[in-house]
Amino acid sequence: MYGSLADALEARKVRYDKDRFIANVEGRVEEVGKTLRITEIAVHYRVAVNKKDREATERALKVHVAACPAHASVKDSIRVTWDMNIEEV
Repeated sequence: MYGSLADALEARKVRYDKDRFIANVEGRVEEVGKTLRITEIAVHYRVAVNKKDREATERALKVHVAACPAHASVKDSIRVTWDMNIEEV
């Protein structure tokens, strides 16, 4: 998803600080029957962009999963959520 968001930002010509583009990921593992399964993944992005690019950055976050092969692979079996902390520079 990280790469798909980077692609969405670049498609919108959003200039961002690559050193300050971070994704922290948390997973939830639960016992389903007698098997442990990953049931939820939460992705927390942090990105630094120019103030003028904030709206485009928010749009990129909303649409990035549509082109994400990782999300497409797990969306029917694992709940995936994402949010973003946008730092304006």
